[in-house]
Amino acid sequence: MTLTAYIEGIGLLGPGLAGWTSGQAVLGGSQPYQPHQTVLPPPALLPAAERRRSGAIVKLTLATGLEAIAAAGLDAASLPSVFSSSGGDGENCHAICEMLASDDRQISPTRFHNSVHNAAAGYWSIATGAMTSSSVLSAFDASFGAGLLEALTQVVVDNTRTVLLACDTAYPEPLYSARPIPDAFGIALVLAPQRGAKALAQIAVSLTDADADRLDDAALEALRVAIPAARGLPLLRAIALRQDQRVVLDYLGGTRLAVEVAPC
Repeated sequence: MTLTAYIEGIGLLGPGLAGWTSGQAVLGGSQPYQPHQTVLPPPALLPAAERRRSGAIVKLTLATGLEAIAAAGLDAASLPSVFSSSGGDGENCHAICEMLASDDRQISPTRFHNSVHNAAAGYWSIATGAMTSSSVLSAFDASFGAGLLEALTQVVVDNTRTVLLACDTAYPEPLYSARPIPDAFGIALVLAPQRGAKALAQIAVSLTDADADRLDDAALEALRVAIPAARGLPLLRAIALRQDQRVVLDYLGGTRLAVEVAPC
């Protein structure tokens, strides 16, 4: 079975990739990739109290999601959403583990409610006013592919636009030794069932056992491998090149996703 949709907006934030405009130039080959630590903007749409409580995964989700939706010229409150992350907020998880390992084992309510995997979806609803359906999932290193399939399924079955928000954040030591995610990285895609005026590309996704695509730039390839959400970079590269292409993305085990990309 093949799932087909149109990409109307892209959000991108990660090491050396500060938005889709500059990221498109890097992935398209017109600018060199210069990696540096991800800078997360403050979540300006959140009320002051929630802004103080929000962690890295919330800031990352809002930054990428709002960029994609603004590019598509849509209202965030009107869009169903799919949130995909391999592990949620690594810093918050680390802080809770420190508390549990100390003599004072009382976890703050803020730490606790930020620890659930759907925390970013809750803050998104508060920031955007969205009352639409929201799906939250995790599939370890396959989380980008799983999120893309879930979002495409909603687009095709429900005949509606959907925004995919795939994000991962870093784990500090000692968790980093067990789960070495080095930095924050996120991709957001606004997907539509029909071609509209804002369409950037059409994608058709099916399952394959072919090898996943690698990136020619060694630093970008290292980024793709290091952070689960960055497994979507070959798809963004194909869109940046504005050529008909077939790319293969990592998914579960021996199964990958074949994506036929056609620029609009």
